[in-house]
Amino acid sequence: ALSVARAISLDRGLEAYLSALVARAHLSIYGTDRPLTAAAQDYLHHGFPAAVRAHGRFLLVALALLLAGLLTGYRQTAADPERLYTFVDEEMAEGRNTASTTAELKEILYSGREHDGGSLAWFASFLFTHNAKIGLLCFALGFAAAAPIPFVLFLNGASLGALWALYASHGLGFEFFAWVFPHGVTELLAILLCAAAGLALGSALVFPGRHGRLHELGLAGRRAAPMVVGAVAMFFVAALIEGFFRQRVPFVEVRIGLATLTAVLWFVYFGFVRRSVDASR
Repeated sequence: ALSVARAISLDRGLEAYLSALVARAHLSIYGTDRPLTAAAQDYLHHGFPAAVRAHGRFLLVALALLLAGLLTGYRQTAADPERLYTFVDEEMAEGRNTASTTAELKEILYSGREHDGGSLAWFASFLFTHNAKIGLLCFALGFAAAAPIPFVLFLNGASLGALWALYASHGLGFEFFAWVFPHGVTELLAILLCAAAGLALGSALVFPGRHGRLHELGLAGRRAAPMVVGAVAMFFVAALIEGFFRQRVPFVEVRIGLATLTAVLWFVYFGFVRRSVDASR
């Protein structure tokens, strides 16, 4: 009726009525009848952890690349401190360099002077935006056959390893990890999830199989999307931890305790939540 009205009718009111009726009918027929809360619960209880488990091999590849960069950055900087500037840019260094004293490095770890007072909320917002951009970049690079992703992961690991070597040279290696990992466990895992999603897209492009590249790319994108959405939420959590907790709590034991707790929680969540449902499906 709408098609006929558009072709021959001069009654705009009738055409507008039929257009609205078709739109409502489409929503009624094809729309979901589940409430938003039920969809969110299904995503958290099944969709997100199931997507992570389905991309386990890509996640392991991403982890290996990050660890390779971490060890390379540490060893190269430990052997020659001047190589710090090869891996760490000025913005990331935040004034830390080979001439920094132990007292100066320790002040950054414990004082929270960088972002105190009312600027903590701004700092958390900045961290979320910055880290989410890195993660989404890793995902988007999947459309370039994932070729740049190993470089991005390796460089991020090397930067962290170089800073680790700098602090270790002053006897602060353990304190450095206690400073990084309360938020770093969640943040680095989110980056790895985005990178794994990008690697899955790249694999679909390079090895499309019998169905063709566009078909496989569409499937890979739909399978990886829940993982990327969850990773963005994880960036938000990491930003809150870094922006508020780390700057407020100077105790190494508490920082290590939180890092351990978050690592265990993510392991249990991704490894065991609704695994029986996956098997039945």
